[in-house]
Amino acid sequence: MPEANSLIVVAMGISTHQEPVVYMHKDCHICRSEGFSTNARVLLESNTAELVATLNIVENSLLMHGYIGLSNIALHQLGVSAGQLVTVKHAPVLTSMSLVRKKIHGQRLTEQELDLVMQDVSSHKFRDIEIAAFLSACAGSRLDVDEIIGLTRAMVACGKRLHWPGHERIFDKHCIGGLPGNRTTPLVVAIASAAGLVIPKTSSRAITSPAGTADTLETLFQVDYSLADMERIVNAAGACLVWGGAVSLSPADDLMIRIERELDLDGEGQLIASVLSKKIAAGSTHVIIDIPVGDTAKIRTHADADRLEQLFVKVATACGLQIRCLITDGSRPVGKGIGPVEEAKDLLAVLHCASDAPPDLRVKSLMLAANLIDMAEACGLDSALDKATQILESGKAWLQFQHIATAQGGLRELPEAPYAEVVKAGRSGVITAIDNRRLARLAKLAGAPFDVTAGLRLHANVGSRITAADTLFTLYSETTGERDYALEFYRNNTSMFTIVATQ
Repeated sequence: MPEANSLIVVAMGISTHQEPVVYMHKDCHICRSEGFSTNARVLLESNTAELVATLNIVENSLLMHGYIGLSNIALHQLGVSAGQLVTVKHAPVLTSMSLVRKKIHGQRLTEQELDLVMQDVSSHKFRDIEIAAFLSACAGSRLDVDEIIGLTRAMVACGKRLHWPGHERIFDKHCIGGLPGNRTTPLVVAIASAAGLVIPKTSSRAITSPAGTADTLETLFQVDYSLADMERIVNAAGACLVWGGAVSLSPADDLMIRIERELDLDGEGQLIASVLSKKIAAGSTHVIIDIPVGDTAKIRTHADADRLEQLFVKVATACGLQIRCLITDGSRPVGKGIGPVEEAKDLLAVLHCASDAPPDLRVKSLMLAANLIDMAEACGLDSALDKATQILESGKAWLQFQHIATAQGGLRELPEAPYAEVVKAGRSGVITAIDNRRLARLAKLAGAPFDVTAGLRLHANVGSRITAADTLFTLYSETTGERDYALEFYRNNTSMFTIVATQ
């Protein structure tokens, strides 16, 4: 390496999420000779890799001259460790940004242009603000169906792709989200794979919700696996339940979805491309999409759901996927538990056919599993539902879930929250509505999902007749501070439960 352009790596121990950031002293000889300033884009080269990163300037003695600090993700992406040498240069001009500007001005992007943008995003060449610009330009209904198809294919192309020799059909399901609880995926996978369907299921962690499927499952067994491990698990158990972030099936999507959540953007085109690109990359051929609709769900009206269904079908068909969209009730939480451990308790109760298992979670999971079985066997929904019910009630689904868990390191004992606060209804009547968004926020303020035992357990749901002395929910937390914070939020938002007095 040319010594004049080389600096010694310092591991700063700073998390910058997925955006690589580097730190140089303002009087560093490279800073001065190259004219680098704060937020400059720089190209780092090691013996084995290169990386484009954003520069932050250090003005005190935090860094000595001749050294360059790297954030955690920058270290990981460049594949270096402290003490190694890297060269630093001006980053090349990012031509794909001209395509982002083209979209900002309302013009269509071709599949080839979208492919270039996704390649640069997945290579960490876009800063967060540039990803935000692209997402904003595509939000709402600004992508037509051909662009959504192109974006889906581009997102698949920039990641790894699984193949399953010996299996012509691979099954999967996805819920577009927006409901607290609703932990149907583990149940559907257990039932459908017990019926003989191959399901390599990858799931996400929570970003703005009280629990993602991966968060809930991680309280029961390990979910952080490589692609090779994922293949091993599926070959052993016929299915898996792993965290999608560890397998890089659609890395551009993993980077963009983080920015979407920060901006509270969820454009239909990006949503469809995000979901389908990961299904295609996982090798799926047949997919069920659950679209909950409700006043406080992600999809508010049946007209919006119908439009989303039509787009899903068009894009999936163009990409060679067989798809079935199911528009479901999103007016209320599904299940009793909200938060990783509480949701795990619900799915175990359903698998054990316990008398106190949430009936709505059981019914919905059976319905979704029946649709997958019907796609596989073309036996009709009634027959498929009978088969799914028999698998659950006979204990075969529980045995299959244990089989998957064993392949993923074995079942764990669920921990208990140190603090539990019983909250009374305070009013008598019938619960006619629950605000899903505020209920989810309540569970998050209690500490979910980062504190896995935090969250809440509902003792009543929409349609329940209650008295003022009845328990409405139990709040769980790992600290008194989070408990009190959440309870204060509830006292200011008791209207999240609509209770109508009756004669």
